[in-house]
Amino acid sequence: MSPNNNDSNADAYAFSEQVGHLLRKVYQRHMAIFQQNVGDSQLTAVQFVTLCAVRDRGPSSLTELVKATAVDQATIRGIVERLKARDLITLEPDPEDRRKVIVGLSDSGRRLVEETVPHAAHISELTLSNLNPGERVALLYLLRKMLDDKDE
Repeated sequence: MSPNNNDSNADAYAFSEQVGHLLRKVYQRHMAIFQQNVGDSQLTAVQFVTLCAVRDRGPSSLTELVKATAVDQATIRGIVERLKARDLITLEPDPEDRRKVIVGLSDSGRRLVEETVPHAAHISELTLSNLNPGERVALLYLLRKMLDDKDE
């Protein structure tokens, strides 16, 4: 949106058209779709991602889960506690550093991931439902490009 000659830049700034606002609204829509369609009403999106990370990586330290999930250290600790309370993960001391904990997937956690993956695929489909196939590819490409940090 470009300001006209009579408006200051501040007056011409429409927050509702800014990338951050639009991303937040799309994320909120996706989270609502997730909760309505996940199948396990107690499972949050970030818990599911954490379970998937452990499934994909194998037993992992909290630091490894932070890197894999992009969830901060304090939050991942709470997620791990909640998943442990539901017996979806196992916690073992790190054999090399007993102060660290290694997170593994329990049998019930593995079953829950297997049961939830089809729901998750459907959730992605619902989230992208307003886009045609080319737009879907473009969106995912652009989101990955936005995440690409040249300094890392």
